[in-house]
Amino acid sequence: MANSFQSEQLQGKKAWITGASSGIGKATAHRLAAAGMNLVLSARRLERLETLAQALKATGVEVTLEPVDVSDRAAMAAVGERIAAAGGVDLLVNNAGTMPISPILSGRVDEWEQMIDVNIKGVLYAIHAVYSGMAERKQGHIINISSVAARTTFQSAGVYAGTKHAVRAISDTLRKEAIRYGVRVTDIQPGSVATELPDSIQHEKIRNAVKANLYADPKGVLQPEDIAEAIYYAASQPEHVDVSELLIRPQSMED
Repeated sequence: MANSFQSEQLQGKKAWITGASSGIGKATAHRLAAAGMNLVLSARRLERLETLAQALKATGVEVTLEPVDVSDRAAMAAVGERIAAAGGVDLLVNNAGTMPISPILSGRVDEWEQMIDVNIKGVLYAIHAVYSGMAERKQGHIINISSVAARTTFQSAGVYAGTKHAVRAISDTLRKEAIRYGVRVTDIQPGSVATELPDSIQHEKIRNAVKANLYADPKGVLQPEDIAEAIYYAASQPEHVDVSELLIRPQSMED
């Protein structure tokens, strides 16, 4: 349960969540709304965003929808302009991602480019959209959702792990740069989470194996709400506290 200070810390502030239509993004929207934060929600699936917004507005918070493909540079810049015109955001939860993993020998170059575009460029485009405003206000928090794959590698996940290593490096570099502007940066690295992410795997054998392993052990998978709680924890700390990294594994996960 949140203590009173944590609740007051976020009350009335505004967060932008990418990849908000399902999984970690959706759970985070509910968690931050419960803390009294107003929300800007982005994803490609407008219908899901609209359904989510209806539920969140019932809690009394303001919800703005910005459907967008995070890999679209111009569209993300336009979202950033609208956010700035509305007064900016206090928190960015950079959550959108994709994971069409496969052996490198399979040569699925289009899927490699998709991961690079969404998992790296999309993260950078979102940061670019709000960071200058945060720096000008001398206040803000950027939370990037990377992965346990930012620390280790797995067979058939070479490109995916590469993108997540990149997010971790970007996060730590940004943290060092942002200190002078009063902007905090957090990199959250989940292990296996029960989300739709495995559905992005086009290699049928690997997709089936990932899904089978994901649910083989109840202790072997996290829930989106677990990561949402970690995001809330990092965001609700006093402004002089910078939670730089959080590595969160299921209890039975070795790597």
